[in-house]
Amino acid sequence: MKEIIKTIIVDDEQDGRLVLEALLNLHCPMAKIVALCESAEEGINAIAEHKPDLVFLDVEMPKSNGFSMLEKIPMIDFDIVFVTAYNHYALNAIKFSALDYLVKPVDDAELVLAVQKCLKNKEKRENKRASFFLEHHKNETQLFSQMVLPVRDGYVFVEIDDIVRFEGDGNYTHVIFKNGDKQLVAKTLKEFETNLAQHSFARVHKSHLVNLKYIRKYTRGDGGTLLMSDNSEIEVSRRNKETFLNLFNL
Repeated sequence: MKEIIKTIIVDDEQDGRLVLEALLNLHCPMAKIVALCESAEEGINAIAEHKPDLVFLDVEMPKSNGFSMLEKIPMIDFDIVFVTAYNHYALNAIKFSALDYLVKPVDDAELVLAVQKCLKNKEKRENKRASFFLEHHKNETQLFSQMVLPVRDGYVFVEIDDIVRFEGDGNYTHVIFKNGDKQLVAKTLKEFETNLAQHSFARVHKSHLVNLKYIRKYTRGDGGTLLMSDNSEIEVSRRNKETFLNLFNL
């Protein structure tokens, strides 16, 4: 089975989007286009939804240019190819560790080379993830005390017991630690709930996953409210109330 590269095109000009789409379909069938975006805002939303491998990004766009758009993304875990009619943005492209920098009209051969570079990068990332998974799951009965959080500039290794709670924010999650630190991670709350099923965490609300060790008080109510060790007050939904109380035989 051929490797697929999930690809997003962000360009405010329709012709620019359609021409690049046609070139990719013709010369790079492995680049599966999952979204065509005409603004930076659309691009940010599409990246959060599709988690692409590759983003072709126009530099000059109304309201927010390509560089400003990238600064609003918490974690860049995809390859970037800037596409522009100008060639004086190269230094900024380097700043964002761009995979490539293409000047319009896009040369077919240069486009193919950029996609091939992305394919190699994807294979390297997947091999690293596979190696990491195997190393940390040699003994499936072992309960690990650490977890890895993918952040914008790499990975953060944390002790699970240091996490007070998780707060969902669409396709992202805020991780709150007992020392007051916070990390914004490009993973859904559901993913964390699944990964921590064997640990002392409970889903008490559609937006909240809490560490049972850091609950200070439960206040009765429609669903109730939790006071956590970081002094945050977390709502317990009516749907989750019974399951939560049963954890403590209440």
